[in-house]
Amino acid sequence: MDTASSKHVDVVVVGAGLSGIGAACHLMMQSPSRTFAILESRSVSGGTWDLFRYPAVRSDSDMYTLGYSFAPWREKKSIADGPLILNYIRETAEKFGVEERIQYNRRVVDAKWSSETALWTLTIKHSDSDVSETMTCNFLWGNTGYYTYDKGYRPDFPGEEKFQGTLIHPQLWPENLDYKDKTVVVIGSGATAMTIVPAMAKEAAKVVLLQRSPTYVVARPDVDEFADKIRAKFSPKLAHKLIRFKTITLGMLMYQLSQKKPDLIKRRLREGAAALLPEGYDVDTHFNPSYNPWDQRLCLVPNGDLFTAISSGKAEIVTDTIQSFTSDGILLTSGKELKADIIVTATGLVMQLLGGMSISVDGVPVDIGKTVSYKGIMLSGVPNLGTTFGYTNASWTLKADLTADYICRLLNKMEKLGVRQATPKVPADQNLEPTMGLTSGYVMRAQGNLPLQAMKKPWKLYQNFALDTMLLKHGKIDNEMEFSNAGKR
Repeated sequence: MDTASSKHVDVVVVGAGLSGIGAACHLMMQSPSRTFAILESRSVSGGTWDLFRYPAVRSDSDMYTLGYSFAPWREKKSIADGPLILNYIRETAEKFGVEERIQYNRRVVDAKWSSETALWTLTIKHSDSDVSETMTCNFLWGNTGYYTYDKGYRPDFPGEEKFQGTLIHPQLWPENLDYKDKTVVVIGSGATAMTIVPAMAKEAAKVVLLQRSPTYVVARPDVDEFADKIRAKFSPKLAHKLIRFKTITLGMLMYQLSQKKPDLIKRRLREGAAALLPEGYDVDTHFNPSYNPWDQRLCLVPNGDLFTAISSGKAEIVTDTIQSFTSDGILLTSGKELKADIIVTATGLVMQLLGGMSISVDGVPVDIGKTVSYKGIMLSGVPNLGTTFGYTNASWTLKADLTADYICRLLNKMEKLGVRQATPKVPADQNLEPTMGLTSGYVMRAQGNLPLQAMKKPWKLYQNFALDTMLLKHGKIDNEMEFSNAGKR
C-alpha cells in the first residue's frame, strides 16, 4: 500500500454531510484563526441526502429547524424532498467557502492521541485507490452521522433464498427500478417504510406495508402557512428567527406533553389517524402502538399521503410476523400469504459512531461503550475529540448547531489560555445509564457501543433545546474539564 506524505491542520472535520458542512461554517464564522480540513469518505458531499435514492426520500423534520440556524430555508416546502435538501447543503457549502476545504475519498480508519505531543495522528485510507496517508491535527471533530453507509440492517428471513422476485434494501436502492404495475411488499414500520409505500403506490399495482407492530403516525402539511405569512411580512433574517422560534417551541411543548400525559397524546394520535382512514378501519391493530409516544420517534407523513394511499385501495397495512419467504412472496405466521414481485426490506440502520474509526489515547484503545458522554459532545478521558449527534425528539440540526457553538467556544478558550489539551474528567461513583432512551430496534442493537450518561450536567443528556442552549451556548465551557499542555495529562 502506498503512503502519501503527512499533513497538519488545527481541526479535522470528519464528514461532509449536513453536520460536517455546518461544523465547517461555524469554524469559519466563530473560530476563523483555526486551520481546518474536511475529510469525506465518499466522492461527493451531502451525506444521507446524497446516499438515499428511494422514491420520494424526504425529511421527517421541518426544514426551518433541520436547516442551519445561520442559513434560512427559503423553499416553500417545510417537509422537503431529498434533492432540495441536498441542493441546500451544497449551496451553503459554496456560499460559506467550505467546499474548497473538502478532501473527497478520504476515510479516517484510525486516530491515535498522544499526550506527549498533544496531537491526533490519523490514518486515512483513500476510498478510490490503495493509497493511505497520515495526517495530524490538534482537534478531531466527528460529523459522521449515526449509522454505517455501507449497509443497512437486514435480518435473515427464513427461506428468503426461495424468493424469485426482486429483494432490495432502501439504503442500496437500485437505479431505474421498474415497479410500474407490480405488486410490492415493504417490510418495516419506520419513517423509510412510511415514505416508500405511498410513493410507490402511485405506479405500482398494489403496495403492502408489512409491520410486526404499529408505529405512531401523524399527518402534517408539507407547507407551513404560518411561515409563508411571516416571510411575506418580514425580512428574511427576522422571518427565519420567528419561524424557528415557533417551530422549536411547539415541538418542545408536544414532547413535554407526551412525557407528562402520554394517554392524552395517544388518544389524539389515534383519533387523527382514524379521521383520515375509511370508516370501520381497524385503527387499533395497525396504528395504535403498545408503547408511549416518543419511546420511539413519531412518523410524520406529509399531507397524510399514507392515509390517502390506504383509502384509495392502492396501499394496505398488514400487521403480522413472517413465517418464511416463498418463491413468489411471504407466508405469514397467521397463515396468510402475501404475493410480491418486489420485496423492500425497510428494516432499519446499523448504528455506528465516528464512521467506524478506531481511536486510542496514549496507546490504549478506547471502548466508546465504556465512556461517559460530556455534554453530548465529548467522551470522558478522551482529549480534543468532539462528536456531533443530533436530537432524537426534534430536528438533528438543532443539536448540531449547538454542538458547533460549544466546540468553537472551547477552541477559542484553549487559544486564549494557551493550552493544547482539553479532557473531560467524569467524577467517580456516578450512576450511569444509556444515553438514548428510545426503544427503537436500531438503538437497542447498538446499546453496548454507545457512550453512557450520568444523572447530572455536564454528563446528562436532556434532549431539550432550551436547556442545551443555556448549557452549550451560554454556560461554562470548562466545568469538569481538565486543561493541560503537551507532555502533561
